[in-house]
Amino acid sequence: MSDILNVEHHQAVEEFRQNLEEMLPELDANNDGFIDLNELKDALNQVGFKLPGYQVREMIDEFKGKQRTAHQGKLNLDEFETLCLDLKSKDVASTFKTVVSKKENLETLGGMSSISSEGTTHSVRLEEQLAFSDWINSNLGHDKDLQHLLPIDPEGKRLYQSISDGILLCKIINHSCPDTIDERAINKKNLTVYREFENLTLALVSSQAIGCNIVNIDAHDLAKGKPHLVLGLLWQIIRIGLFSHITLDSCPGLAGLLFDNERLEDLMKMSPEAILLRWVNHHLERAGISRRCTNFQSDIVDSEIYSHLLKQIAGNEADVNLDALRESDLQQRAEIMLQQAAKLNCRSFLTAQDVVNGVYKLNLAFVANLFNNHPGLDKPEQIEGLESIEETREEKTYRNWMNSMGVAPYVNWLYSDLADGLVIFQLFDVIKPGIVNWSRVHKRFTPLRKFMEKLENCNYAVDLGKQLKFSLVGIAGQDLNDGNATLTLALIWQLMRAYTLSILSRLANTGNPIIEKEIVQWVNTRLSDAGKQSQLKNFNDPAIADGKIVIDLIDAIKEGSINYELVRTSGTQEDNLANAKYAISMARKIGARVYALPEDITEVKPKMVMTVFACMMALDYVPNMDSVDQNNHNNSNNSN
Repeated sequence: MSDILNVEHHQAVEEFRQNLEEMLPELDANNDGFIDLNELKDALNQVGFKLPGYQVREMIDEFKGKQRTAHQGKLNLDEFETLCLDLKSKDVASTFKTVVSKKENLETLGGMSSISSEGTTHSVRLEEQLAFSDWINSNLGHDKDLQHLLPIDPEGKRLYQSISDGILLCKIINHSCPDTIDERAINKKNLTVYREFENLTLALVSSQAIGCNIVNIDAHDLAKGKPHLVLGLLWQIIRIGLFSHITLDSCPGLAGLLFDNERLEDLMKMSPEAILLRWVNHHLERAGISRRCTNFQSDIVDSEIYSHLLKQIAGNEADVNLDALRESDLQQRAEIMLQQAAKLNCRSFLTAQDVVNGVYKLNLAFVANLFNNHPGLDKPEQIEGLESIEETREEKTYRNWMNSMGVAPYVNWLYSDLADGLVIFQLFDVIKPGIVNWSRVHKRFTPLRKFMEKLENCNYAVDLGKQLKFSLVGIAGQDLNDGNATLTLALIWQLMRAYTLSILSRLANTGNPIIEKEIVQWVNTRLSDAGKQSQLKNFNDPAIADGKIVIDLIDAIKEGSINYELVRTSGTQEDNLANAKYAISMARKIGARVYALPEDITEVKPKMVMTVFACMMALDYVPNMDSVDQNNHNNSNNSN
């Protein structure tokens, strides 16, 4: 039982820490890096701690007793974060003891890994299991390809079994990010264990391409239906889909949430969570309600904010009312409130208990779903400068790649989220472990020197690029710090290129770095050995546009994997795009971790085309590496 508590305790505190990191800048109202002690109660309230006055006064007295004169009467942000994490840790420990003693919401599972005999256990949040199963039933229940799997039972116990053939997971990805997977690549009939495994590989690699971090997950885990891994992956995919619409492109009315002194760039810098909070408060203000929402945990447990929000966005014809507020019992009140949400077809993700318990993920999903279906924002006649800040295809690909690497914080907008250098350092460390001297990196920024500290980080990032022989002529740390789009993208591309080639070089294990010329040679050797007629001149070759070279290469790597009846030969733009979609999905199905988009092939974008071929070249070495690992394992056993 202590294992369960430790796992869940760590997950809950870590989730809170990540949320707190995003909220800290908003708490620093005057931008001096401090929180006045006389504002401590309000600050704690904003991050979800509604403490009685006497308890806050005791904290203040304790701090005053410890503090030196340097910042008397104030807490710096590090001190405030430490205080909050301590409070959260105690709160979670207390809550989990109660929950486990009542056997509510947590289900204990014996470890399924090779070390399960050592007593490894994981706990599964049953409310997530229930919520995700309900969401799947509601959104995909009509799909004819899923009739053998849906609906999942009301308690969600069959969720993990339903995932195991890979079809459902592919469909969930396409629901969140349409057209990510070409349906022609999914094995839907004559399913064997092997064909199911291909589907799971396709789904897993595709989820990485849309920005999911799958470092600790493989297709075997999904086939076995490991609950904590399945739920973690599902949340990432669903979250990406929900948040993909919280953009100016999808909802121009978001511009109406800007304050008088703000510009569109300020909105782009905000996380989706922060935008949703501002959206909720915008509607509370329009409804004439003085209360404001500062978090999706403690602030929403009484259903008051939700009731007023639903009433405001519904319109008169929906007959949404405030009857919930007449009920004193919070559980009953939440149920009545959710009945109002059902009138808007937006009851997804939450039960009354989830509201009362302030379950962060599910309440966040509930609000995002409300926003996506009923934003209730007036579309401005014209938005000046919108074209210059809309995310391009290239920017989105780079952002998805970074997020799939597991960088922290999550990258929402390239130019603001990379401006302090911290994400860039994490990528350098992945490309060449040990290259970053972390003692030179400012991980926290002091109030008086933060601008200089961030600039020093960016200057060091450029120095590291030069160490790796990046072409950085004309690029300085100031350009990254300023968010210069052209120069920032130039660095990011070289990071992605270096990452791709470093993976290839490690797999080849020749001691020499792989260069682009060798990739072209490998492609042509592979094609000719398989008896294919297509050949590749270079990554600018116009012959790439119809997708056939990529398709032939996939079939050369895995003979018989391509259904050539699906390959179109007319050469029209439409047919070329169809081929490119099929090619990328089939490449992912055989395990190539391709981030490129179909348009990168049809438009022959040499940079991204190179990564496609490099990822497929890597597949040639994986079996060899597996056999090396197996030999090492056998030798190790023999020596014991």
